[in-house]
Amino acid sequence: MTKKELVIEVIERLKKEYPKAECTLLYDEPWKLLVEVRLAAQCTDERVNVVVQDLYKKYPTVEALANATPEAIEVIVKPCGLGKSKAKDIHACMCILHEKYDGQIPDDFDKLLELPGVGRKSANLIMGDIFHKPAIVTDTHCIRLCNRIGLVKDIKEPKKVEMALWKIVPPEEGSDLCHRFVMHGRAVCSARKQPDCEHCCLKDICRKHV
Repeated sequence: MTKKELVIEVIERLKKEYPKAECTLLYDEPWKLLVEVRLAAQCTDERVNVVVQDLYKKYPTVEALANATPEAIEVIVKPCGLGKSKAKDIHACMCILHEKYDGQIPDDFDKLLELPGVGRKSANLIMGDIFHKPAIVTDTHCIRLCNRIGLVKDIKEPKKVEMALWKIVPPEEGSDLCHRFVMHGRAVCSARKQPDCEHCCLKDICRKHV
């Protein structure tokens, strides 16, 4: 089985296992996902979803966050860890959105990368979830599962994994596949404990298991 054939089989099986592929960060406006994905660095989505309730209550718009101070933002987002740097990036990012993009998120990958605190992973998440364009989000779950399954071999650098996946994953499937990697990584193929290979829908085609 080639890697292209393998990834198609992985996609189809994970679709059956996790029919609804979606981000676990909760947001009702595009700019909020930009804030939340920055807060989610080295923090759980569950904690972020709780912390941002207070943040949005006090600063309900891009303009409100742009007019706040990084120090005031830090007081609220501190429970997510790295409060000073995250607050600084969020404030700077909202200032740019307010002043340059009329409060909107640019739908261009390179322009997203120019925003403070936005890397390839975050930009891909925005492109896929907000603009429904081809995207591959190489978070820790994606990298771990791709190596275990055999879609890549001994590659841990996010950008290299992303580039390898672009060669074999159908563009329209990339975003949803990465969400399903997160779901499968949390439910079955854990990093913190022994993977539950016995109950894995991929066990007969996974390089780690076979």
